Amino acid sequence: QVQLLESGGGLVQAGGSLRLSCAASGRTSRQYAMGWFRQAPGKEREFVAITDWNGGYAVYADSVKGRFTISRDNAKNTVYLQMSSLKPEDTAVYYCAASLEGVTTTPQGAYWGQGTQVTVSS
Repeated sequence: QVQLLESGGGLVQAGGSLRLSCAASGRTSRQYAMGWFRQAPGKEREFVAITDWNGGYAVYADSVKGRFTISRDNAKNTVYLQMSSLKPEDTAVYYCAASLEGVTTTPQGAYWGQGTQVTVSS
């Protein structure tokens, strides 16, 4: 069992920045790919970004390319999502995920965090 705890969400005006953190504990492994997904009210969960086990490769959703950056610090069992140039459309609950499936936008056996709310005002 892996436990994931997100933090860093909050309220920010359009054009601002936030950095989300996800700390992993329990039966963690450096082999886990780790990523971020988000869910807005009335919408399905959608992929945001994911990075491989050593942080050397990442995939981003088209909607966040050039604005968001994912990184990880394996010594701290933590993955980050630096979000810049935020838009109201980015408003959602952001969830951290970890999986041994490698880099994929649709993990089938991922562990999930509880989510952190990000609200971007106009």
